[in-house]
Amino acid sequence: MANGNALGRAAKLAAPVLAMLLTDLGGARAFDETKYPDLKGQWVRAERGDLAGGAGALRYDPNKPPTLGQGAPLTPEYQAIYEANLADQAAGGQGIESTFTCLPPGMPRAMLAYAPMEIVVTPDTTYILMEHIHDNRRIYTDGRSFPADMDDDPQFAGYSIGRWIDENGDGRYTLLEVETRGLKGPRTYDASGIPFHRDNKTIIKERIYLDQADRNLLHDEITSIDHALTRPWAVMRSYHRVATNQPIWWREDICAENNVHIRIGKEAYYLSADGLLMPAKKNQAPPDLRYFKQ
Repeated sequence: MANGNALGRAAKLAAPVLAMLLTDLGGARAFDETKYPDLKGQWVRAERGDLAGGAGALRYDPNKPPTLGQGAPLTPEYQAIYEANLADQAAGGQGIESTFTCLPPGMPRAMLAYAPMEIVVTPDTTYILMEHIHDNRRIYTDGRSFPADMDDDPQFAGYSIGRWIDENGDGRYTLLEVETRGLKGPRTYDASGIPFHRDNKTIIKERIYLDQADRNLLHDEITSIDHALTRPWAVMRSYHRVATNQPIWWREDICAENNVHIRIGKEAYYLSADGLLMPAKKNQAPPDLRYFKQ
C-alpha cells in the first residue's frame, strides 16, 4: 500500500513537468518552415558573383558609378562634408570614413555584404550572420514594438523589427519587411564616406524577398530616411546563393589584427613595417606630443 501511495505521489509530481515538456514540443512543432521562403545556404553580393573583392564592393548603390556618381540626395551642408571627405581621401587620408579603425560599418552599410552571409529564420527572430566586423543582425518578428528606452543604448546595427507577409494569400510568406531604428555613429553609406546626419536619427526600411524567376537570387530594397538627405534614398541590393550544400566560409575576421591604420586626434596615420608612426598624407603634421619628453 505504501508503495502504491508513493507511486501516486510521484505521478502527481511528474504530471506538471510532462505537461510543460509536451507544451514545449508542441511549440517546436508549431514552426512550419515550409511557410517561409527557403533562405538557407551562403549568400554573396550579386554584383561581384564570387568571394573576391571588387569595385562594386565600394558602392552603396551597385547600379551607379562610385563616389559622386552615386547621386546621394544630400543637403547642401552634407554635400559639402562629403566633398571635403573625398578631397581628404584623394590626398591619402581617410576622410570621415571610420571602419579603418575597426568600428563596425553599421546599418545599412552592413548589407553591402563585405563577407558571405547566412540567413537563419526562426518563428520569433530572423538572423543575418556575416563574418565581418560586427555585421551580424537580429530582426525581431515576434510582434514587439520598438522599446521606449531604445535611444539610451543605440547600436551600430540598430534595433530591427520585421514582419513576414503572405503577398499571394496562399499561406506562404514571400516578403520580409524590416524597419531599423536606434542607430549610432559614426557611420557612412560606403567606403567613399557618404555621410549620415550627426543626430543619428536614421530610419532604415527594407523589403527582403527572393526573385520570382530565380530562387537563388535574393533582393533587399533599402530605403534610408535621414536628416542629411533631401528625400528618402532607395537602392536595390541583390545577393546570389552559392551553389553548394557545404559552403566554405571565409577566414576568421579580426579587424584589429595587423591593422596599420591609426587615428590620433582628428588625423589618420600609418604604422610602418618596422613599427614606427608615419604620415598618411604629404606634408602631414605629426601628432601632438605634449605628454612625451622631447
